Amino acid sequence: MSTHWNDSQPIYWQLKERTVAMILDGTLGEGDALPSVRTVASEFQLNPITVSKSYQALVDENLVEKRRGLGMFVCKGAHRQLVASERNKFLNEEWPAMLNRIGQLGLDVKELLKAPPNKEKKSS
Repeated sequence: MSTHWNDSQPIYWQLKERTVAMILDGTLGEGDALPSVRTVASEFQLNPITVSKSYQALVDENLVEKRRGLGMFVCKGAHRQLVASERNKFLNEEWPAMLNRIGQLGLDVKELLKAPPNKEKKSS
């Protein structure tokens, strides 16, 4: 995980979103243990309360479960649940905004779909 934080959102929320991304991309699988609060707090120089708040948000969304004395673990079905909710968010919020922007710029959706992907140049 990157140690750069965005000033426009609370750090606990950004940490939660990074954990969600790790579940979505398979870095954290169902049943996997999350790093301990102390480990994350130390690694990213965060207050343990911030990390706990982030983890609690994941518990509240039924993505992670607390196992007393053992830690936090990714719930069964978390990946499927996240894919469904992120897909819904994209289709209902992000895509309409993109379509609006495409229209504002006078771009043709069909032309955009044919365009080759823009590959970022890697610095040596």
